[in-house]
This record gives sequence, structure tokens and C-alpha cells, in this order.
Amino acid sequence: MTVQNLVSSDYSVEISGLEKRYNPQRGGEGSRGIEDVSFTVPSGEFLTLLGPSGCGKTTTLRCLAGLETADRGEISMNGRPVFSAAARRDVSPDARPIAMVPQSYGIWPHMKVFDNAAFPLRHGRTTYPRDETRKRVLAMLEQVGLTEYADRWATQLSGGQQQRLALARALLCEPEVLLLDEPLSNLDAKLRAQLRAELRSFQQQFGVTTIYVTHDQGEALAMSDTIVVMNRGRIEQIGTPNEIYDSPASRFVADFVGSANLIPGVTQTAVGSGDRVVDAKTAVGVVRCERFTAPPVLPTAGQELSVCVRPENIRVTAGVPDTETANRFTARIVSSEYLGDRQEVVVAVGDTELRAHASAHLGARPGDEVTVVLDPEWTIALWS
Repeated sequence: MTVQNLVSSDYSVEISGLEKRYNPQRGGEGSRGIEDVSFTVPSGEFLTLLGPSGCGKTTTLRCLAGLETADRGEISMNGRPVFSAAARRDVSPDARPIAMVPQSYGIWPHMKVFDNAAFPLRHGRTTYPRDETRKRVLAMLEQVGLTEYADRWATQLSGGQQQRLALARALLCEPEVLLLDEPLSNLDAKLRAQLRAELRSFQQQFGVTTIYVTHDQGEALAMSDTIVVMNRGRIEQIGTPNEIYDSPASRFVADFVGSANLIPGVTQTAVGSGDRVVDAKTAVGVVRCERFTAPPVLPTAGQELSVCVRPENIRVTAGVPDTETANRFTARIVSSEYLGDRQEVVVAVGDTELRAHASAHLGARPGDEVTVVLDPEWTIALWS
């Protein structure tokens, strides 16, 4: 038997029209937790629910776990419904094929490491004889680098070791779906970066379908196959990390995921169905955008928009422009911060300030005039 055999990978999750409201008053609807949340998780995929505090990501995860009961919608796991408001079906948490790692890890301080890990094999959905339990637990502890700590009290482990123990115990539940609720948030930045790589490696090794909750955009971009960006109980965008970062569907996504300059303006000309370029009138001048997410109704001339450009897609050079090309403007250095491999600068084009990444050897100081070029290929028009 190999450790990989412990987890089934032939699995998927489907959520449709999920809605949850809190504290409804008589005759009223109450405050919205989540509304019309729908997405599918293919077998073996790592999906992240990303958003700020209060956006509904943890509520969604708790509905998946059966710890919250939604007011509307359906949840299926491997084609089997575990929740349906219409059919009044709500499978209890212990009967759902899941394991969950909470933010606090849920490690039992009165148990040793081995006993913490062995708990689901002794008291879970499927139990095993003592010899088989020991074999499985030791094999899993070896995979997460905790074999030498098997006889220690759980409280004697570091934060990173406790996180690994919580993951080991969850995987020993033989879950078809692994739910992770901000499991790295209590760790320092360096350890978080190390453990997110380990966590992703474990997930790929075991092939378990995983749904991960975080407000940390760096974690989401580094670990995910798919990201679901949430805001105020609704889904803003679903896509791969590249799609979310390079082609945000709204101002919120552009501003929340990564660093973005958002320049208000209006559409210069109406947008046709076959158009791939948008010219926008803004305070810095006419900006050409070669990226945009087509809205349901094509924008007309004069319609308000935001031009989005990431700092790394702005080129800054010393001196003033000697030619007139698209998205080339004269600017002034407002501030600069030397970071070794680059300078992070704030430049002013008229009264509009933009953040940009410049060469570490840029020969300009605050107050100097420079040329900035907003790369049209990576400049995005957003109407929502």
C-alpha cells in the first residue's frame, strides 16, 4: 500500500445558486451572506475562494462542509446531492465525503502527534484495526516530515508543524474533498511562503480535490488552478491566476488582486462586437487599451470607464519624449524607492499619479521630468 492510495481522486464539486441570509426579520430577507454563488470544481483541482473579510468566502465553505444551512441552491459532490433547498435535503457534516482544516488547525493539546493523526482512523467514517492504523499513520507522518515527532505532545510542535499535522489528519480521513479555511494566516510571512509550496505539493501528490479560503492574493495566485474572487456575497470573477491578474473583469478585481493604477475616463468611440482596441479619454490624455472584458451591452461613446494598468506594465525613462506614440506621456517623478533589483516610483502625469516599476539604474530623482509609456497590450478598459 502506498500513501497515495489513501485518497480518492475521481471527484468533483458543483455548487448552483447558493444563497444564505442571516437574521431575517419577520416578513424581511435579512442581511446577505452569499447570493447566487455557483461554480464547479473538476476532479483533483485546487480552487481558491478569494476576497476581503465579509465577502462570503467562509460562509460558502461552511455551507460546503454542512456547518451552515443555505436558504437556496444545491451542492453536489461526485454527482451525489448533499444539499438541496428545493428538495429539503441536507446531509450532515459527518456523512459528507470531506475533511476540513480550520484556521486554528483544531489540534487536540491533550493528545500526542500520533494520536491526533490517528483519530479519524479510530473514530471516523471508516475505522481500521490497530496494526493497519499504525501503518497508515506512520506512512502519512513520514510524508509530512513528522515521523520523529510522533510521540511528542501536539503542543510541543511549532506553528508550521501543527499545520502539517492538521493536514495529515485531514488526509487520513480519506476525503474526496479537502476544505481549507485560511490555514496559513497565523504564521509569519517567511513560513507562510514555505508552507504554501508544501501544501500545494501535498495536494498534487494526493490528487485530492481542494477548496481553499484566503484573503491573501499572493497565496491565491501561487497555489491555485482556479480562483473565485468574491465581493459582498457575490462572485466577481472566476478564472485561472493568469486570467484574474492579467484580465480582471471589474474594477474591484483589478484593485484587489495585485497592485493596479485605475484611471477614470470615458470611452472615446462606440465599441463594436469585433473591436479589440478601445481608446479612452482620461486626465492623462487619450489612452489606448488593447484589453477589455466585453460587457453584456457594448459601450457607447462617452460612457464612463476605468483604465487599468499594472505598475510593471509602465515603462519609465529619463528625459522627455521625442516622438508621439500611443500611451507615451511626459511625467514628473514624485517619489522613488530603491529595492535593489528595481525602483518603485510614483510619477505624476498632470494631476494624475501613477505607480510604476522602473530600472534600478534610472537616472532620475524626485522632481525630474521623465517619459512614461503605458504598454497598450497590457492596458485594460473596465466598464464595471
